[in-house]
Amino acid sequence: MTLTPRFPALLHGGDYNPDQWLDRPDILEKDVELMHKAHVNCVSLAIFAWARLEPEEGVYDFSWLDEVIDRLWKAGIHVILATPSGARPAWLAQKYPEVLRVNDRLQRNRFGGRHNHCPSSPVYLRKVREIDTALARRYAGHPAVIAWHISNEFSGSCYCPLCQERFRTFLKKRYGTLEEMNRRQWTSFWSMAYQSWEQVEPPMPSGQMSNLTLRIDWQRFSTQQCKDFILMEREAVKAVCPELPVTANLMERFWDYDYFSLAEALDFVSWDSYPRWHSGDDVKTASDTAMWHDVMRSLKNQPFLLMESTPSLVNWVPVNKPKKPGMHLLSSLQAVAHGSDSVLYFQWRKGRGGAEQYHGAVVDHNGRDDTRTFRQVTDVGLALEKLESLCGASQKTEVCILYDWENRWALDFLQAARREHMHYTETVAGHYRALWQQGIGVDFRDMREETDLSGYRLVIAPLLYMQRGGIDRKLRDFVAGGGTLVATYFSGLADEDNLAFLSDTPHGLTEVLGVRTEEIDALYDSEENRLVTRDGQSFSLTELCEIISPVSGDVEVLATYGSDWYQGLPCLTRHLYGEGQAFCLAAQAEQAGLDWLYGRLAADLGLHAAWCAPLPAGVVATERGGCAFLQNYTDKPQPVSLPGRFESLLTGETLTGTLTLQPYGIAVLRAAETAI
Repeated sequence: MTLTPRFPALLHGGDYNPDQWLDRPDILEKDVELMHKAHVNCVSLAIFAWARLEPEEGVYDFSWLDEVIDRLWKAGIHVILATPSGARPAWLAQKYPEVLRVNDRLQRNRFGGRHNHCPSSPVYLRKVREIDTALARRYAGHPAVIAWHISNEFSGSCYCPLCQERFRTFLKKRYGTLEEMNRRQWTSFWSMAYQSWEQVEPPMPSGQMSNLTLRIDWQRFSTQQCKDFILMEREAVKAVCPELPVTANLMERFWDYDYFSLAEALDFVSWDSYPRWHSGDDVKTASDTAMWHDVMRSLKNQPFLLMESTPSLVNWVPVNKPKKPGMHLLSSLQAVAHGSDSVLYFQWRKGRGGAEQYHGAVVDHNGRDDTRTFRQVTDVGLALEKLESLCGASQKTEVCILYDWENRWALDFLQAARREHMHYTETVAGHYRALWQQGIGVDFRDMREETDLSGYRLVIAPLLYMQRGGIDRKLRDFVAGGGTLVATYFSGLADEDNLAFLSDTPHGLTEVLGVRTEEIDALYDSEENRLVTRDGQSFSLTELCEIISPVSGDVEVLATYGSDWYQGLPCLTRHLYGEGQAFCLAAQAEQAGLDWLYGRLAADLGLHAAWCAPLPAGVVATERGGCAFLQNYTDKPQPVSLPGRFESLLTGETLTGTLTLQPYGIAVLRAAETAI
């Protein structure tokens, strides 16, 4: 699938801020020359340029942007044009203070920062729509413009009276009546029942924080607010040119909004990836980053754009390290391996001031092109040109992991087990890593009504505390139809309203798993138990250990607890159900234990992997479009045995025997004879 039909290619470039350099036409001319040297074919423009585009209300100045876009197009460089709503100009905040956000202590913010706007403000919505329409009328037909970049890195919530009233409207639509909301939010606890809608306020530190369902509803509402804002901007630009695609840049591990929901408002997903390489364990960092690439690909089940990455370092973490030699090409092509049709950077040229003046850039303050960073960026541009045939290519996946934002919120608000330390995302990442390092492709799905599991062979449901969208029925049908399910501790305890089930748990899955939950032991950080397998292997267990009891006589116990009062009780079980099988992992196992489990499952199921020969530790294979991306996340050369003849897409060589991957090296291979 081609994301940008006007320019169906792998994109290379990034955020370009010529509005910061309008007093230096020599620099603007030099930029295009340097872009050619770096093999840049696309830049993002005008992301925070509202003050330049509309210096005073109703007075637009597009002359500078005309010149920039024309200069780029003449040089063969394409443009992803942004709407400037992420940061409003000072005149707008001064004249219309109601456009500014109200925080959760009911204080109106002052001018400054990004995303300091109220998404309910009629004034702000009108002003954004006006400038979006003006931009679309002027540039949507320009051949250089290939997509719209809506705003920038949406985040946060507003608690102003307008947003509070919209929240009450949201609740009325969700529950229908006040009585129904009181029932489903269990407001009889602590005398929290509402007698009128006007009494309902958002959860705030100074008010209602103990109604956990209300807190989840506030996150659902905040997601809808953001989605409505995107849809408003989408409508404004598409009213002028319907065929020009719309995207917005999402973020890693992001908590505020449900990205599966936001993605419905976009033609394609893009995201900003900033891994902390060389911070202790590059293999783990690579796995976590790969997971989020796959999440982004899964949001719309299609390729995505890497909208922002650093060509060198960032400036906003406590220790800002540059990438070691090789890591820039490796991390950039990792994104392509997992479905990205671009490698784009923040930023093209470092600004002289502001919060990000020392954030990494392709071009440093000195403007030189003989730097290590510039050479590494050029190498990526050359590599993308050699991988052009992979633009729009898909991945082969037989495995799905359930990752659900609403479940994540519920676990984070939970007052039980390890309160505020349930580590949902980290737990999912551990299961993912066990498959990623075997070269097995993974999709992510949430629990919405539309979710279809029928095409997978293995479904993994870590920490499925909240159930919604009929997921228990879907999982039963999946296993009965021949699928393999892995479920874990602390699953099936509550419904979509966060009300506890009045049944055996995991709710709706006890017959499938063949076990029910009795108790759960929360361990202190200093404690551990052991998972002991039938063949005598032993793995560390931490954080949570669930005591499960068979409800069926044919449950197979694969491993037991190694100590404490529940020593010898089941910790890992297998149960046949219908044509399939279901595993229950009752405790938080160390990575080695997960690796053992999924190594066994991959072999038993014959899951498709990107590489059919053993790989050294720290070397991982990922498949896309029939090509294997061999990635070395260690600082040492690693020999890789080749099971046949291969063509190297990056060098053009035909390879046999042994390939040596350099430290932080990567090779992209296509089989010449033997299938990989």
